[in-house]
Amino acid sequence: MTVPTLNNLDVAGRTVLLRADLNVPMRDGRVSDATRIERTLPTIRELASQGARVVVLSHLGRPKGKPSPELSLRPIAEALADALVAPVAFAAEDPAAVVAGLPAGGVALLENLRFDPGEEANDPDFAARLAAFGDFYVNDAFSAAHRAHASTEALARLLPAAAGRLMQREIEALEVALNAPKRPSGAIVGGAKVSTKLSLLGNLVARVDMLAIGGGMANTFLHAQGVEVGRSLCERGLAALARTILDDAEACGCTVVLPKDAVVAPTLEAGASTEVVAIDEVSPDAMILDIGPGSIADLIDRLGLLRSLVWNGPLGAFEVPPFDRGTNEVAQAAADMKGLLTVAGGGDTVAALAQAGVVERFGYVSTAGGAFLEWLEGQILPGVAVLEGRA
Repeated sequence: MTVPTLNNLDVAGRTVLLRADLNVPMRDGRVSDATRIERTLPTIRELASQGARVVVLSHLGRPKGKPSPELSLRPIAEALADALVAPVAFAAEDPAAVVAGLPAGGVALLENLRFDPGEEANDPDFAARLAAFGDFYVNDAFSAAHRAHASTEALARLLPAAAGRLMQREIEALEVALNAPKRPSGAIVGGAKVSTKLSLLGNLVARVDMLAIGGGMANTFLHAQGVEVGRSLCERGLAALARTILDDAEACGCTVVLPKDAVVAPTLEAGASTEVVAIDEVSPDAMILDIGPGSIADLIDRLGLLRSLVWNGPLGAFEVPPFDRGTNEVAQAAADMKGLLTVAGGGDTVAALAQAGVVERFGYVSTAGGAFLEWLEGQILPGVAVLEGRA
């Protein structure tokens, strides 16, 4: 990995500005899911144990450049203190005084960065005001690395900079799974619409040996091949682009796997009457809502031949049983395969894999969302590029 890490910094007695992603779900003024807080704890603890004063930076929501009481990070400071089992000073009113008063190993959290319009504008003056608080900059927010904001891009130019342990893990997992995969390599891409993942599919066919397409996206590819998909979700206007992706895959030696059978129903609702049909026998009034048992078995067999797998998106309408069976069974099989490196993330993927009960058994599951997808698309992420010195 070409990004400097904490190993490159001597932080004892110094102040470290740590960009974390604490943009967590809130309910009734309290944190309802602390996953992102928990994932950055190793970096905070390591810095604090080395005698650094740790000043955490984050955003929450979209306050549009002005203070918004309901988007204050004060409740986040309390949740962070609970998770660390250590005090966290909340630096809202007089951040300079709070930071100056931190002891070695102490932790403070600044107020929501997006309360200042300079954050999203990547304003160098706002970045300079932040830089004045510290001696080093550490970015542990891979999930925000696709945005060139003051705290993710400009600030890294002003102080000695490195990736935190969470950022490091994300980059290493994606590098191994996509840029230097163990062969044969594969990808599973699902979800509703091809239009949201054209760049991703175009990049993957040139990088993996097998690409399995599921969810509503598969219907567009089936339609492009002349298959009747009934009333299923299908972007018929993208048939030509779908055929281009199939042609590109063939030219690259990438095998594209589409469903061979499907679970269909007249409506998408729990308890709907379902039927399993061959993929070329979908009636005009039916909706394809999941891959069928033949497709499940075929895909599991193909996964058994792989050494690395990237997964993005569900294979069916997993939110509504029984249309979660395809996603659940394939995910559970992938998680159980010894010698298969599994990396997943983006959109509904984390929720789908959590429902399948495999998040802890996958090699790495990213909560990064947009940054994960842009990496899969082959885009340069500003927050990573600046650490690498490519910006």
